[in-house]
Amino acid sequence: MLQSGTNTVNAAEIAKFEAMAAEWWDLNGKFKPLHMLNPCRLDYITSQIAAEFARDLDDPQPFKGLRILDIGCGGGLLCEPMARLGADVLGVDAAPRNIPVAKLHAEQSGLKIDYRVGTAEALAAAGEQFDIVLNMEVVEHVDDPLGYLTACRQLLVCGGLHICSTLNRNSKSYVFAIIGAEHVMRWLPKGTHDWAKFITPEELFALLQKAGLDPVDRKGMVFNPLTWSWSLSERDLSVNYVTASIKP
Repeated sequence: MLQSGTNTVNAAEIAKFEAMAAEWWDLNGKFKPLHMLNPCRLDYITSQIAAEFARDLDDPQPFKGLRILDIGCGGGLLCEPMARLGADVLGVDAAPRNIPVAKLHAEQSGLKIDYRVGTAEALAAAGEQFDIVLNMEVVEHVDDPLGYLTACRQLLVCGGLHICSTLNRNSKSYVFAIIGAEHVMRWLPKGTHDWAKFITPEELFALLQKAGLDPVDRKGMVFNPLTWSWSLSERDLSVNYVTASIKP
């Protein structure tokens, strides 16, 4: 386990996801919303990586030679597709029960992925470096977003790519992410999210810049209840959204 004298991990937030660890790969379980969202997230991630590192997504393994870190990897929903695309992948999570689940599923899938219990701060203190840091749906769960994003920046090589997704903070996100997802649809256990910790796109861009990153893109991830699917949007960042930043 990676250790660090300073970290931004919130023990109560970790406990929420520990309680759901065994359900990561159940398509109809508590992580059903992430499985539904995953194709949309992957569309954004792969296109940003391909553009930044001049990779051809038609190649069988376009990310070969790239080292990718997935912070808050959970059961490995993003690590596995990145490994299939040829990347050298490290998945790190502060919830210890998530890692055995991720390791077992990777073994069953015939994938070689390095999974560890730890934090961004501990990795940065150890001098780890990556071409890409994936920071998906994590920043709204930490105690010190700026400290956390600063650690993510430290983990990148110069010219490295940081991809961060989170939830906007407004009345619509409260209705959709809290009331809708947790109380009406019951996609997530009540209390999974704290609306007060949601971050607006403007706030996130400011935090990224303070952390020493250069934000270069942002898009919304929009759920369509008629088609029961997610898509990327240039304009609608009202609930879920994702950003790309470069380390100068």
